[in-house]
Amino acid sequence: MRKNIVIIALAVVIVGAGVGYKMTRPRDNTRPKVDGTVYVLPKDFLVNLRDGRYAKLDVALVLDHSQSTAAAGGEGGATPPDGFGTLPEEAVVRDIVTDVVTGSNGDTLIDAAGRERIKQEILDRIRRTTDVRTNDVLLTDVAVQ
Repeated sequence: MRKNIVIIALAVVIVGAGVGYKMTRPRDNTRPKVDGTVYVLPKDFLVNLRDGRYAKLDVALVLDHSQSTAAAGGEGGATPPDGFGTLPEEAVVRDIVTDVVTGSNGDTLIDAAGRERIKQEILDRIRRTTDVRTNDVLLTDVAVQ
């Protein structure tokens, strides 16, 4: 009987030590919080809204790792016009953003849930109509008047 108690106590100590080690060991956080390269469109947007107001906003894209080198202005690429960055299809992306935001009203842009819907619509259209491989759309600054 006494031998069984010693075996059970030893098992509890071993299991407790294993759990304690697992809880105190450093975690392996190798997965980045932002998966991709953030590319800020260098020229801001000033658009009329559907409800007669206007908005000024800055937009950034979280580009897929495979897209990052193209946006960094690879070797021998043409110099973009003033106000444009090095993203090959930047004019198309700007057109999509302008079209989606112009079709919105000011209250949608002010509301957090509305901004998320707009960002998702922009992302869906970029993925559908361009070769830009992007993981997310960011509205970095928004002003509605």
